[in-house]
Amino acid sequence: MPAAPRISADPADPLVALADRCVQCGLCLSACPTYGRERLEAESPRGRIALTRAWALDTIAPSAIADTHLDHCLGCRSCEAVCPAGVEYGALLTLARRRQRERRPAAWRQRLIEALAARPRWLGAGLGLYRLAHPWLPAAWRPLPRPPRLVAMPASPGSNSPASDRVGLFVGCVAGRYESPLRAALARLCGALNVALEPVARQTCCGALHAHSGDAAHAQALAASNRDAFAGHATVLTLASGCHDTLDCALADGGRAIDAIVYLADRAERLRFRPSPQRVALHLPCTQRNVVKSVPALRRLLAAVPGLQVIELDAGYGCCGASGTQMFADRQRAAEYRAPLIEQFERSGATCLLSANIGCRLHLGNGTALPVQHPLEFLATLLDDGRHEAL
Repeated sequence: MPAAPRISADPADPLVALADRCVQCGLCLSACPTYGRERLEAESPRGRIALTRAWALDTIAPSAIADTHLDHCLGCRSCEAVCPAGVEYGALLTLARRRQRERRPAAWRQRLIEALAARPRWLGAGLGLYRLAHPWLPAAWRPLPRPPRLVAMPASPGSNSPASDRVGLFVGCVAGRYESPLRAALARLCGALNVALEPVARQTCCGALHAHSGDAAHAQALAASNRDAFAGHATVLTLASGCHDTLDCALADGGRAIDAIVYLADRAERLRFRPSPQRVALHLPCTQRNVVKSVPALRRLLAAVPGLQVIELDAGYGCCGASGTQMFADRQRAAEYRAPLIEQFERSGATCLLSANIGCRLHLGNGTALPVQHPLEFLATLLDDGRHEAL
């Protein structure tokens, strides 16, 4: 696609300013999952940047076809990782979708998902009913795997052994029901380090899915709620790579979000794991690779398990296709991105699949009968508490 006209650019328009960083070199093409699948310029980062810039300058009128190309973007930000010009594609995409939503209301399904995510208690109650009904529902009515049983978190270090550190824990929306066993696992791992996890009341959805679909007002309101809820917490651990960046930006000065994987990896010398000859498959979510950048930390933790065989999945287009709500909005397309990864996993001989993002795990879990877990939940099953070194 030719470069967009450079005449009459409004330097005050932030979208134009973001788009003008792009030098149209095309190095992003090979990193883009949608371009890799479609081989269309309009399905590439470069094509979408030119498109949104032209909309901002009114050089072309919006159309249903052009909107579809923007809709298809998975928001993986792999293009950012390879861009030599430092284009902030994530910020550009969020702003472009905000303007898109102002002229084109979101579909009812998207609005329903956003409304439930912003009310974690309602969502949790609904998922509780979904768990009960799941075995009897037809496949078409099972958009998500069956939620696990609720698991109580172990008690934090007691007063007789004061915790060496106290950290807040971010839960989020759908993870409230789906990550109960994971939070218990994290508490065990932190307990081995004499670190206390502090439940934080009044927290809510991080707002990432709202921001990524152009609903800026609700995203900002959720950010404000979390900023108030976590006030006074210098460290807040996150378990979903897709939530991490949004929460970190929401926290007030003095507070910061840390990926729980990174937090534990920085203290890995104080953790001991039993040997395991298992073979596990590892999926590396786009947000973990391109935004949080906790992949090296995860590899260090898994390498601490003697005898463990780890197979990193690399089939397909570089993204599992979940992309927030896209796995609901376009299930067939999302399944096509997922299929190569599931096939590689099931042919690998691995006993389970590990992935550090809740959306990816739910999407992958709906494509296989084999277990899909967060890496920390898996590691907690191998924790050797008896061999933990004293502080």
